[in-house]
Amino acid sequence: MSEYILEIKNLTKEFPGVRALEDVSLKVKKGEIHSLCGENGAGKSTLMSCISGVYPKGDYQGKVFFKGRETAYHSVKDSEREGLAIIHQELALSPYLSIYENIFLGHMETSFGIINWNKYIKESKKYLNTVGLHEPPETIVSKLGVGKQQLVEIARALSKKTELLILDEPTSSLNDDESEKLLDLILEFKRQGITSVMISHKLNEVLKVADTVTILRDGRSISTYDVKADNLTEEKIIKDMVGRDLTHRFPERKSSPTETVMEVKNWTVYHPDYHDIKVVDDVSFYLRKGEILAFCGPMGAGRTELMMSIFGRSYGFRSEGELRINGKTCTFNSARVAINSGLGYISEDRKGLGLVLIQDVKTNITHASLGKLSRLGIMNSQKEIKEAERYRKELNIRTPSVNQLVRNLSGGNQQKVVVSKSLLANPDIFIVDEPTRGIDVGAKTEIYGILNNMIAAGKSVIMVSSELPEALGMADRIYVMNEGKIKGVLGKEEATQEKIMHLALVG
Repeated sequence: MSEYILEIKNLTKEFPGVRALEDVSLKVKKGEIHSLCGENGAGKSTLMSCISGVYPKGDYQGKVFFKGRETAYHSVKDSEREGLAIIHQELALSPYLSIYENIFLGHMETSFGIINWNKYIKESKKYLNTVGLHEPPETIVSKLGVGKQQLVEIARALSKKTELLILDEPTSSLNDDESEKLLDLILEFKRQGITSVMISHKLNEVLKVADTVTILRDGRSISTYDVKADNLTEEKIIKDMVGRDLTHRFPERKSSPTETVMEVKNWTVYHPDYHDIKVVDDVSFYLRKGEILAFCGPMGAGRTELMMSIFGRSYGFRSEGELRINGKTCTFNSARVAINSGLGYISEDRKGLGLVLIQDVKTNITHASLGKLSRLGIMNSQKEIKEAERYRKELNIRTPSVNQLVRNLSGGNQQKVVVSKSLLANPDIFIVDEPTRGIDVGAKTEIYGILNNMIAAGKSVIMVSSELPEALGMADRIYVMNEGKIKGVLGKEEATQEKIMHLALVG
């Protein structure tokens, strides 16, 4: 029997107007952790979708062998029956069902049409213990944080007797502590004989857990390395990913902030459902012109809720406190008023809140600036196309056309569309929440360059980031939050990862 649990031979996959994969070959040994790296749009997620039956046999050319047999999957259920499970970057849980219902959804057995619920509650505890989630199985999934929902997804995969587990950006929505626990869990699966294929842009995590690494670029398999035998480094992975050396991941920028352009004083936000709970508690901070100001802290610290409540009261039952922009007290009762007043906002949830996936690139770029592109309520379609094309070129959005549906783009290119939308609105203050989540190092560097260009143009940026190297590399000052409060503030020269974590956890 072959030592390889998965073999891909000369796989090619095409979409209208674009070849996503071209002649890709790949081998994964039994019991190893194999990482797949590449820029956004390199074809990583498409390849995994071909393997797992998301794209059925006949939708692609080439052959896939699992456990020594050529596959002919016509749906994900076919691959799951053979012991192959995939966990996508966007979690596929039902938010209104309980943990145990989500774990066994789609493969519950019945007796005369009746489900033995107690049996599945009991069985779910076994899988929850395996993944280290100590929540009651009856808990509704929407009440869990993203990190715990990720563990529910993995528990669901294990309940299907998985032999090969594919994880697409498993830590992209997790903080450092949650990421560490998940990586330890993947290593534990390896000890149990479960093979894992991990797609990740976090190269430090790749080198920590992976045995082998395959790199894709422009839909082709470029290289495969044994991490230890080849003494693999982040620099070597990056060079193969982007086809060039990235000497500066954080572009250099001269920092010279001037006058204060925004002040927030004694800002308190109450939970949208539980009206007596303070999600943000008496927060005060200021932002200067020409400054990148970062907000760091663990997941659930209140960073996103703070920014959304400032941006047109987009979060919370109610908000209290004072907001001053350029010395004037402001009250933004809607996102539209905030945009018209010179605020821009990029949500951490680009697919849920940043984009309209069923519309094209052009419409997504322009729909926040319709007033600039219309007259007397009539849209200037030529001007709309011109502006969309301008940002497609300036931000290097990889798409055959601005008429391409935005859901067909890779994550990094979708993020550039979101950024383009905000840039077209021409904000003076730009709030970016996890601007580089789930995108590759090349696209990250491009996003950092865009932020620096905004600063050079006299704008100001507030950046929420869970990646401490990103905050340290980009920000002039860093506010540290936890439990809805400001725990401290650090200047660029004094800030370190250790000091940020100390402030977050101790204060």
